[in-house]
Amino acid sequence: MSTVAYTVKGMTCGHCVSSVKEEVGEVAGVTSVEVDLGSGLLTVNSEGPVDPAEIVAAVKEAGYEVAGDR
Repeated sequence: MSTVAYTVKGMTCGHCVSSVKEEVGEVAGVTSVEVDLGSGLLTVNSEGPVDPAEIVAAVKEAGYEVAGDR
């Protein structure tokens, strides 16, 4: 199992959190997603390593940005 954290910029409400969780949760291999609105922390758990570019793309699809855009 693998856990990776990212910081998401631009989220302002619960709907933002839901959008990010939904998009990132659809990435192949992702088993769970946690998002903290206050800190912008996105924690991704997966079966094995997931390409960070896929996570960044999913966050962008939800309408937000990853800080530092790995």
